[in-house]
Amino acid sequence: MIITKKSATRVDLSGGTLDCWPLNLLVDGCVTINLSVSIFTHVTLEPREDKKIELDIRDLKFKKTYADLNELLSAKDQELSLVQKHVAFWKPEKGFRLETSSESPVGGGLGGSSSLSISLIKAFSAWRGEDLGLYDMVTLSANLEAQVLHKMTGTQDYYPAVQPGLNAIHYGPRGPRLETLTTNKELWDSHLSLVYTGHPHHSGLNNWQVIKAALNNEEHTMQALRDIRDVSYDMYKALKDSQFGEFPRLFDREFEARVRLSTSFSSPEIERLRNVALKAGASAVKICGAGGGGCVLVWSHPDRKQQVEAGCRAEKFEVLNAKAVL
Repeated sequence: MIITKKSATRVDLSGGTLDCWPLNLLVDGCVTINLSVSIFTHVTLEPREDKKIELDIRDLKFKKTYADLNELLSAKDQELSLVQKHVAFWKPEKGFRLETSSESPVGGGLGGSSSLSISLIKAFSAWRGEDLGLYDMVTLSANLEAQVLHKMTGTQDYYPAVQPGLNAIHYGPRGPRLETLTTNKELWDSHLSLVYTGHPHHSGLNNWQVIKAALNNEEHTMQALRDIRDVSYDMYKALKDSQFGEFPRLFDREFEARVRLSTSFSSPEIERLRNVALKAGASAVKICGAGGGGCVLVWSHPDRKQQVEAGCRAEKFEVLNAKAVL
């Protein structure tokens, strides 16, 4: 038996950072919106009859064999942090061969590690014959990643990996609730470009700085979070009402509020890419994830999309082959 699983990553359109607990309790009425894209994570799991465990973590160029579960779980290799937590949770009685890979650049801000975590859950739960629901998968993945990062984690990245589409995740005291919105794939594919700055981001660090400031009730941080909430609600209304012409203005408002939240959300690479894209004819840009590097969403009129992408490539930025996954 060979089990193969894959999961989409996402571009976050609005409301990022508010998916981190307890920020969505300190700022009422939060919604986070993201879109699944065709940049996938992959897991291949092949059970063995003996105790031996073979790992091939391709993105980290890490390949190693362990005699048994105890040897794997006691290993100190840094590359193992995510896989170890998943294996420790499932505690398989027999050995296996596990191969993981991601099409996302490392630190791309597309939720690649969260997508990979979901792919691992899909594979191990299939092996165990367990049928986990959406919210169980999200909760388990978020908790395991919190153990890896030793920090509070957001949850928006897991939903598009489990249930692809245009997702609005509503947050409140009862926990997150997913609403998948009806949309047109052609709209996204004709307007949206995804460009990598060439510099990885560090989401855990940026989000933790914001969480600490919010817990201290610093007004500057709280006002920026409220502004991000308001932009995201307006994005939600625009999507529900098919007011797509509002996107550039909303992306600009989100960009302004996010860099006001923390200057570390932007970076010299992001600012240069933003200037290059706008000069080439883009309508707006949107920092992906927690920023500080990674990818940037570029929104252009369909007639200008090719020239915008060509302008980005001319400045040595990588344009990713990303399409909407609905």
